[in-house]
Amino acid sequence: MDKNRLIVVVPCYKEEEVLPETSRRLKEKMYALMEEGQISRDSRVLFVNDGSTDQTWPIIERLHREDPLFWGINLSRNRGHQNALLAGLMKAKDYGDMIVSMDADLQDDINAMDEMVRQYHAGFDIVYGVRSKRETDSFFKRFTAESYYKFIRMMGADIVYNHADYRLMSRRALEGLAEFGEVNLFLRGIVPQIGYPSTTVTYERAERFAGESKYPLKKMLAFAFEGITSFSVKPIKMIASLGAIIAVISIICLIWSIVVKLTGHSVDGWSSLMASIWFMGGLQLFCIGLIGQYIGKMYLETKHRPRYIIADFLHDEEPDAEDADPSDPSGT
Repeated sequence: MDKNRLIVVVPCYKEEEVLPETSRRLKEKMYALMEEGQISRDSRVLFVNDGSTDQTWPIIERLHREDPLFWGINLSRNRGHQNALLAGLMKAKDYGDMIVSMDADLQDDINAMDEMVRQYHAGFDIVYGVRSKRETDSFFKRFTAESYYKFIRMMGADIVYNHADYRLMSRRALEGLAEFGEVNLFLRGIVPQIGYPSTTVTYERAERFAGESKYPLKKMLAFAFEGITSFSVKPIKMIASLGAIIAVISIICLIWSIVVKLTGHSVDGWSSLMASIWFMGGLQLFCIGLIGQYIGKMYLETKHRPRYIIADFLHDEEPDAEDADPSDPSGT
């Protein structure tokens, strides 16, 4: 049986400005790969609309009507990039042999798919798209991104350096991904845990073609924190270590205070005392907040709520009965 069917999954949120160009370039690339015999002619592009309030979904509907190459998923509401991406991947695994995920903004180099497909045929189940350099980023973004990758690896999370969500995965790898049931998704950390043969393909990331970034600084920081707390308990261990260190310092200060008192020296100490109180109070609130984040994550996990709900699925065929995932329509 031919194992060359490619499904390209593209999450979309308010991408009306860039979708026409994205679809045009993807169409050219898909047909070129078909002509080369790298992928089968029934390969598809699957756009996932993540509750956009602009014309994103109508554009996807029009693309599907005009060319069966384009499929579409419309989520019932906005669920965030990671959940939208997961929805597309879980649906695509019922139809494709290899699935490529990429963003809609054309910053990921579409031409890197050629090498990804070749590596798939060479026997790799997962092929990571890795940025070769960050010249298009500002100094601040480059510095913070590189520092984050190093920090999260130091925290114990196994992630691929300079890799976002541009990757190829085989159907077998996606079936492994489906076994991970957590609600708090950080796919960059989950995928390496699957464990099948993997490799990397480097590419240069371009400027966004049109529209505005959907990841401002606030969301980037939230996403980074999500990654750290989803895959590491080291922050809690650090709190325990910090508490022990402060306890030792407190004992030393207590001994010093007693010695000063017994020797008859008077110390004003008001400023240092207040500074210590404010510092300790702020540190305690920070630690309590961090522990609360972990507790909140456990609370959300215990609810077992669906990570996404598919409202509409535009396609031109049904999956094989033996391949279909009966749980997928519910999005759980």
